[in-house]
Amino acid sequence: MKEDTRHIHISEYNYPLPDERIAKFPLPTRDQSKLLIYRRGEVSEDVFTSLPEYLPQDSLMIFNNTKVIQARLHFRKETGALIEVFCLEPIQPNDYVLNFQQTAHAAWLCMIGNLKKWKDGRLKREMTVKGFPITLTVTRGECKGTSHWVDFAWDNPEVTFADILEVFGELPIPPYLNRDTEESDKETYQTVYSKIKGSVAAPTAGLHFTPRVLDALQEKGIDLEELTLHVGAGTFKPVKSEEIEGHEMHTEYISVNRSTIKKLIDHDGRAIAVGTTSVRTLESLYHIGVTLAENPYATEEELRVKQWQPYEKYNQIPPVVALQKILGYLDRNGLETLHTSTQIIIAPGYNYKIVKAMVTNFHQPQSTLLLLVSAFVKGNWRTIYDYALAHDFRFLSYGDSSLLIP
Repeated sequence: MKEDTRHIHISEYNYPLPDERIAKFPLPTRDQSKLLIYRRGEVSEDVFTSLPEYLPQDSLMIFNNTKVIQARLHFRKETGALIEVFCLEPIQPNDYVLNFQQTAHAAWLCMIGNLKKWKDGRLKREMTVKGFPITLTVTRGECKGTSHWVDFAWDNPEVTFADILEVFGELPIPPYLNRDTEESDKETYQTVYSKIKGSVAAPTAGLHFTPRVLDALQEKGIDLEELTLHVGAGTFKPVKSEEIEGHEMHTEYISVNRSTIKKLIDHDGRAIAVGTTSVRTLESLYHIGVTLAENPYATEEELRVKQWQPYEKYNQIPPVVALQKILGYLDRNGLETLHTSTQIIIAPGYNYKIVKAMVTNFHQPQSTLLLLVSAFVKGNWRTIYDYALAHDFRFLSYGDSSLLIP
């Protein structure tokens, strides 16, 4: 175990970020954002539409196709108090797809706003969904850390939980934008390739891509593949502990199709990741492969990647071998898709296995995402951020982009 990684002081990953540098809204044309290029220590800039020019032919580029759900629900108590229920992850059933298909009852782990005003009792809201009048009732269950078990019940079998969120929910834009969600966010805070519902935050590096950029990448001969990581609210959780050892990473759910794993093997286990969510998924695949190399009959539970697992001593195996172990696992279990979860923390001291280049936005000071970037560029993150601050780049979710090639 690299003890020095656990003892990183988060205060060393701070930089001044004035509020006016945080992009509150996206540009009118998403692919016209600025692109910082970091190549082996050298920094330059361009426009995002030029991205394909900087990538080698025959590369494999991997995107996270998760879709942000309208996860914030508001209820008014008879006293007039407004309660916010923010759906984080499904509990019953705990599979996203099955949960969204429920037609009478669903349970989620939720954060609750104005909790002190909701001591007990049920909250109700009358609404019309798909032309059907329904009454939605929510009941608060046990507390789990900073979240609560919440039961949702409604009285019309024609209406699914997905329908309710679609009509009644509000898109949860990041808290640091310091503004209310607007109608335009429903489109601008989704990637153009989003498909699989489940995230409570967008994989924002993907927001810059447009059909013309995707076409240009394919014309260059770059293979495009997708995977799914549902982004949890923990992605915004600040590191409160002095050393990162005291920070607990949130669990995020991933699914990767057999065809994507095969494509990775065809590309010698090397990929360009779009966004830190794709990075975390791809790097987690390696550690899942290591688990299977040691225990080919590992259960789904045993395949979950724990926070510090990558830093423990184990037999190093080539990325392609790790990926082949996953294919073998899928074959033995008659599966087309690997479903599991990851709690991985990527910080200086981590050795990247699969990701050879990444497209990413500019992250908050003292965040785990900044640690991930620092690990990738061998500690040289200040060069990148100093350049971005000096050259008028826009920061965070709706901000500009960077291409990092260490």
